[in-house]
Amino acid sequence: MPNQSGWAGAPAAHRAAIAAETGRFVEVIRGADPATPVPGCPGWTLVDLVRHAGSVQRWFSVLLRQLVQEAPRSRDVELDLPKHEDGYADWLTASAAEAGSVFAATDPDAPMWAWGADQHARFWVRRMLFETLVHRTDAEVALGLTPEIDCGLAADGVDEFLVNLPFAAFFAPKVAALRGNGETLRFRCTDADGDWLVRLRPDGFGLDESPAAPGSADAAVHGAAADLLLLMYGRLGHDADAFETHGDEDLLTRWFDNSAF
Repeated sequence: MPNQSGWAGAPAAHRAAIAAETGRFVEVIRGADPATPVPGCPGWTLVDLVRHAGSVQRWFSVLLRQLVQEAPRSRDVELDLPKHEDGYADWLTASAAEAGSVFAATDPDAPMWAWGADQHARFWVRRMLFETLVHRTDAEVALGLTPEIDCGLAADGVDEFLVNLPFAAFFAPKVAALRGNGETLRFRCTDADGDWLVRLRPDGFGLDESPAAPGSADAAVHGAAADLLLLMYGRLGHDADAFETHGDEDLLTRWFDNSAF
């Protein structure tokens, strides 16, 4: 069944969490070497990571301010990038402040275009949250720190990822390979409310809304919510010690080879 953590559908909580996650991100990067490689984003340095995270916040803010009704033709926005690399921490803080001002002026239930399942402004708030959170953990890992993620928030992140993944083919084309004849994969949190059953169909894939009976899936991964969230984003492998896996290994491999974005 879908995540029941209490976070899903809670735009006010998502807005507050974006501010908190950005604050943690800024604290991590302030004073760090901007040339530090980021293992979670191969080829990127820490300054690349921060520039991306802040740019996404600013772009999403433009979409929300305009309540766009169709897919934008360009992602060009005014970024006001700092002149020197030691200014990126303050720049990221300003990016989150800009987002916060847009949130305050926007009805989360306002209809608007979104690439995912939820065609309302709240989609972009929730998406911004997990974009920020995952990249905060990327920065921590790059600097030798161990990320911590609230288990309820992590469960909501797994839900957000799985709900929207079927719509991601235009920027994550490998998801088109996730087809089947009714095969199922189950992802279950061991420390939070969260239990999802994904079914592969000839025309695509998606979540089954009905609860899965224990042991009913063709393949399954059980683990702590934070670990499952990092698994979804390819920051952990399903063969890591953090997980208990069951069933068809080939199906699991095919899923993870084609699902990360």
